[in-house]
Amino acid sequence: MDSAGPGFYWLVLASAVASGWLIAWFGYSRKLKNTDFDLPSAYFKGLNYLLNEEPDKAIEVFVQVLEVNSETIETHLALGNLFRRRGEVERAIRIHQNLMARPALSNEQRSLALMELGRDYLKAGLYDRAENLFQELTEDRKQGREVLLSLLQIYEYEKEWKQAIEIANKLSVVDHKPMNDIVAQYHCELADAAITSGDLKAAGKLARQALSADHACVRASLIIGNIEAELSNHREAIKAWNQIGEQDAMFLGEVAEKVRDSFVALDDKEGLVDFFQTALDKHKTISIMQAMSGFISKEQGQTAAEKFVIEWLRKKPTVHGLYRLLDLRLEKQGAEMDNDLVLLRGMIGELKKEHEGYVCQNCGFKGKVMHWLCPGCHKWNTIRPLSGE
Repeated sequence: MDSAGPGFYWLVLASAVASGWLIAWFGYSRKLKNTDFDLPSAYFKGLNYLLNEEPDKAIEVFVQVLEVNSETIETHLALGNLFRRRGEVERAIRIHQNLMARPALSNEQRSLALMELGRDYLKAGLYDRAENLFQELTEDRKQGREVLLSLLQIYEYEKEWKQAIEIANKLSVVDHKPMNDIVAQYHCELADAAITSGDLKAAGKLARQALSADHACVRASLIIGNIEAELSNHREAIKAWNQIGEQDAMFLGEVAEKVRDSFVALDDKEGLVDFFQTALDKHKTISIMQAMSGFISKEQGQTAAEKFVIEWLRKKPTVHGLYRLLDLRLEKQGAEMDNDLVLLRGMIGELKKEHEGYVCQNCGFKGKVMHWLCPGCHKWNTIRPLSGE
């Protein structure tokens, strides 16, 4: 339970500091007798600040009281961590830098201080400094996993995807757990960057490397299909998009219209009908139904499209399907629209909006555009289209 008030929280801090003080006092009492600094007086002064709800003044006193030595280093680390959790990163940095400046630290203690200082820099957004410290710790087995995780976080923030791939591969060895799905996303990020720069050949190669890392990578299939369509290689584009049905059928709606356009470009109406009918029979996704109804309306007329949608609704009643039917009815009526139907379509449209966009399966984040890295929980491959449900 986390029901304790701030006063209790600071008293816990006082106890932690007191522990360090007692150890230091008994170990160094003879030395301190020759100084002008009254340790017990300073400690009780700090405690008085805590009781009077002046934690900042109390902390300053405690920092002065705690001489850095082998007995008090853990207390210094805990105090620095407390500052960082409170968002007072500059104070945390000062404490951990002070520790690093002490020549008497053992190798293990120095590594701990270095790790915490790196976390301070990371929290402060000083990624270059944090990276340098974590790189120095990569050979430390005790800190190895945490160091790699921190470096991975930095490279994701900085969009250094090549370095991220290297670290992810090392982390998978340490954890004995493959990270192929995330590595594939890093390749896709590089592919998107290549597309932006106009290098479609490099982008295609990178997307295929993503598929080699993770055969279930929907994003890679999307990229490959888009590149092939851009190059007018429509058969190859359709082949790439077709894989999405096996990878995650929920994403078929993302390419339904593109598939239709590629079949039209090939003047292959029969192939288009076969593709969509197979997809409908196998996956029964709403987005495929909508794309198919649009094709039928164009080729066979709105009455045939209405019949197709009605048959769909009998098998799978959905808000999207009903909205599509009303759309077709109103299109057929033209200028002589039924006001009641217009009103009904508006009401159904409001309901439909609740089932559009994208949602994270991990944290529930919702958005209108697709994110492969969730902005809410910062997890890869957790967001899926709502329209496919």
